[in-house]
Amino acid sequence: MKQSGFLQFVLICTLSFAWLCASNALAYGSIQVNSFKLAAVENGYAVSIDSKIELNPTLEKALEKGVVLYFVNKFTLVEPRWYWLDKEVARIKTRIGLRYHALTRQYHLSDSTFSKNFTTLKDALRSLEQLRDHPLTIKHELKSNVHYDAILRLWLDLTRMPKPFQVEALGSNAWNLSSDRLEWRMKLPSPEQPFQISGDQ
Repeated sequence: MKQSGFLQFVLICTLSFAWLCASNALAYGSIQVNSFKLAAVENGYAVSIDSKIELNPTLEKALEKGVVLYFVNKFTLVEPRWYWLDKEVARIKTRIGLRYHALTRQYHLSDSTFSKNFTTLKDALRSLEQLRDHPLTIKHELKSNVHYDAILRLWLDLTRMPKPFQVEALGSNAWNLSSDRLEWRMKLPSPEQPFQISGDQ
């Protein structure tokens, strides 16, 4: 009986913690990286990222007022050098705008290369959470035998918002939306075997 009571206590604590985490995501919003892939393609390398984005009521109200929310995906490869400063050799950086059109009651995603409309915020976020086969911009020669430092982060870009909202965002958790900064060391993938990692590794 004592063991059964202890197990019930553990279950209640686990469920309470899960509820608390869900409540915090709703109150403050969150961005979480679920998976990352770097694949060798015909003309170089391509990046794919799966994430989870939760907006809080403050950000949803800003959307309804016509404020565009810009979300950034940034991945860099850095070559460590013991004799000099580390060198950034490749990167991707995307900035996608999310807005709401009150007249059409549609959500809109766009950047310099595409434009899409969605009937619900859920559908727009689902598309925003998936970056597929984005070409890696190579700045310096890549070497197959080098271990590179990889850095990945996703965030809400406050610098693109109207000044009054930037002032309001200062010191407010409601506007500070960012994933953890993920870092690891890796070699370049081969065409036969892409490099993949999950966000909790």
